[in-house]
Amino acid sequence: MPFISGMSVSQWRREVLRTNFWLVPSMEVLAAVALFAATLEVDRAVYHGTLTLPAWVDTGSADTAREIVLAVAAAIMTVIGINFSVTIVTLTLASTQFGPRMLRNFIRDRGTQLTLGTFVATAVYCVLVLLAIGPAEHGDFVPHFSVDVVFLLVLVDLAVLIYFLHHIAIQIQLPFVIASIANDLRRYLAVKNPDVRMAAANEPDGDEVAALIDTINSSGAKLRTPRGGYLQAVRYDMLIRAATAADAVVYLPYHAGNFLVEDSELAAVWPPEAAARMSRRLKRVQMTGPVRTLAQDPAFGIDQLVEIAIRALSPAVNDTYTALTCVDWLGNTLCKLAKVWRPAQAYRDRSGAIRVICEQVSYQNLVHRSFDKVRQASRGMPALLMRQLEALAAVMEQTTDLDQARVLMDEATMIQRANLESVPEEFDRAAVEGRFSAVASAYARLNDAAAVTV
Repeated sequence: MPFISGMSVSQWRREVLRTNFWLVPSMEVLAAVALFAATLEVDRAVYHGTLTLPAWVDTGSADTAREIVLAVAAAIMTVIGINFSVTIVTLTLASTQFGPRMLRNFIRDRGTQLTLGTFVATAVYCVLVLLAIGPAEHGDFVPHFSVDVVFLLVLVDLAVLIYFLHHIAIQIQLPFVIASIANDLRRYLAVKNPDVRMAAANEPDGDEVAALIDTINSSGAKLRTPRGGYLQAVRYDMLIRAATAADAVVYLPYHAGNFLVEDSELAAVWPPEAAARMSRRLKRVQMTGPVRTLAQDPAFGIDQLVEIAIRALSPAVNDTYTALTCVDWLGNTLCKLAKVWRPAQAYRDRSGAIRVICEQVSYQNLVHRSFDKVRQASRGMPALLMRQLEALAAVMEQTTDLDQARVLMDEATMIQRANLESVPEEFDRAAVEGRFSAVASAYARLNDAAAVTV
């Protein structure tokens, strides 16, 4: 059966590079330097008489050109200050209203990065043009073409400024924040088995895996984690090749998203003689950091949506509609997971021998992460209880696996129990019970269909 191991490590690196404010502006500054080098060559050709430009390109004397560029540079620097101020205010608002873990979504936003980079690149270009204006062998050298390009960059900056104001106004709206997190999860689910190109297509036998784990735990060598932090990604393909070369089996009791305590057990290796070789390799194939990422951790995206929902349900905020929106997107995500989530516990080499055994996030865990905290925070709130049952009914309709359906039914039963215990109004209880009946009916139809197939 198909399974997902998460984004490839190259994608993880791209994600790390994207979550900063320096990479895109730096690239745009380099582009501005390259643009200046090209326009300067044109101006030098005009100055030496080897090239002729239209009369409208002339920007006057050196003093006039210098004043124009100085005025533009000063204005751009002012806009840069305002832009940075707006960005910091947005980050502060996001941290306060959405939670500190939402800052990552704002920092990685390409629109904000491109806006900052465009203004900084224009300022750098203006400084370079200013430095180029000065005395030369045939009188003052005035880079007329470069000055005209400054005018063009000002028009580009105005368009970018208008875009930035619109973009920020849209970006800080909660429905768009929630949808962006859900879209990140959707992109994650679209990446199927990118890391383990050497894994066999067939699923390993569960008894064989259990026996190997017992052997490794009883007589294998323990490997310690070199530093603490969240496990962000594992290069399973490299780990399989290393284990094959050492004729060893590696057991990873952790998965991406777990916090690793420094000098705690990271992995176990059998036979013990391969421990020294695998320890060196393991440092290269596992990435830890101070924060969780979505690279191989779908639960992180779900936790972000749940965090927004339970913040909205707190007495200080009391924003029921935001919580309803989060439940809608959680249901949409679980619908996609129901079709594709088949995590592999063991990976084989080309000969079919098991080389890596790893823990994976189960479907049951993802369902509980999606609904448990929201259910606990929404006791006595029929609207939230009904919306959760509607989401579970939608997921149940997309599910063909009986084990998954049983997990969904268990979650629906807990929501119904919360309804009976916490909702005082009979009419509201009946409305919630109606949604619960829809989930139970979908579960019964799935069981009947499975019985007919057998």
